[in-house]
Amino acid sequence: MADRRDRTGADRHSPTGGASGDGVTARPYPCPVTDTDATPRSSADEPWPVRVVSQKISAWIGRLGWVWVDGQVAQISRRPGASTVFLTLRDPSADLSLTVTTNRDVLDLGAPELTDGARVVLRAKPEFYPARGTLSLRADEIRQVGLGELLARLEKLKKLLAAEGLFDRARKRRPPFLPQRIGLITGRASAAERDVLTNARRRWPAVDFRVVNVAVQGSGAVPQMIDALAVLDADPSIDVIVIARGGGSVEDLLPFSDEALCRAVFGCRTPVVSAVGHETDAPLLDYVADVRASTPTDAGKRLVPDLAEELRLIALARHRLDRAVAGLLDRETHRLEMVRSRPVLARPQVLLDGRAGEVDALRDRATRCLEHRLSAGTAGLGHTLARLRALSPAATLDRGYAIVQDTAGAVVRSPDDVAVGDPLRLRLAGGELPAVAAARPE
Repeated sequence: MADRRDRTGADRHSPTGGASGDGVTARPYPCPVTDTDATPRSSADEPWPVRVVSQKISAWIGRLGWVWVDGQVAQISRRPGASTVFLTLRDPSADLSLTVTTNRDVLDLGAPELTDGARVVLRAKPEFYPARGTLSLRADEIRQVGLGELLARLEKLKKLLAAEGLFDRARKRRPPFLPQRIGLITGRASAAERDVLTNARRRWPAVDFRVVNVAVQGSGAVPQMIDALAVLDADPSIDVIVIARGGGSVEDLLPFSDEALCRAVFGCRTPVVSAVGHETDAPLLDYVADVRASTPTDAGKRLVPDLAEELRLIALARHRLDRAVAGLLDRETHRLEMVRSRPVLARPQVLLDGRAGEVDALRDRATRCLEHRLSAGTAGLGHTLARLRALSPAATLDRGYAIVQDTAGAVVRSPDDVAVGDPLRLRLAGGELPAVAAARPE
């Protein structure tokens, strides 16, 4: 237990490193102590009863001494006439709470009056009650955290979340133009709820909302908003989630700068719209959300389009389309009339009559050209036939010549080609004559 005690203390629970609102530094824990009682060490054969374990835990915690603790007051219980006041001190980041007892005089010394949701730094001694097995704190000094320190802590948390990328614009999603259903997280019967619903329905009467009412101030605000966020994010019909609250002091709006809420919004799959406070208010939720609306009224206007404006735009677009179509029809009608008024379409026979003379002239020219070419071709063919006849063997025979052939039909060109007594054929212009070689020339 000595090692565990060395790793814990006021510094772990205080976002400012263990200092109170006026610079008081937390006291360090005492050094580890040694169990000096006469109780024998426990073993499997000799285990300790529960009461002994509880007593030893009480003894160890009793040696812890006084510590400075930072937290948020979740509940104050004052009984009339009683000198003891009971507080519930909550750690918003860990959703952990402890009971604190203090004297009424200690509580009354604080200014301003301590209320639920206040951030405090208190000096207390941890106490463990063996009979009930419960841990509590007994405080002898309580200091409310000032506004300056609250703002400093918020700025430190803002830098931490920014460094982790929770504010990156690249991850922010644009809500749909016309959401199917809108989830609204806000206070019950609050002005913020009325402003969002009224303005959204005035712009788009058919808009559908799923409203989850939660506490928007005090110690229960953060866990209720986180639970509502989880419920709406799991609803597939929800297209966008709005977290809305009216204006208030910095302390009133602290739940909307809570680290746990910011991380829950960052982890949502559904786009989230922050609509907290007035234009000048800037809780950390505004930086994490996908869309920041300056007020709940502004959120109602930004969630849905304006039906009247959309109808006006549709009518304007229809008018422009009608004008464009009418203009196109007018231009094409004019072009058609111009085409129809041309002579070629108005009196096509005139054009045909004018072209008929050209066709006749071309036909006569083609006829003359063809006749000339036929005459020239006929004359050329006659000359060619005459030359062919003049050069043919028949023409030579007509002049009295004869062709001598042997019985095989071969032309005899020399006397040496035949012998005396060989039969021959004489081919004349008028026919053939048989002959015999009578003698060879000397």
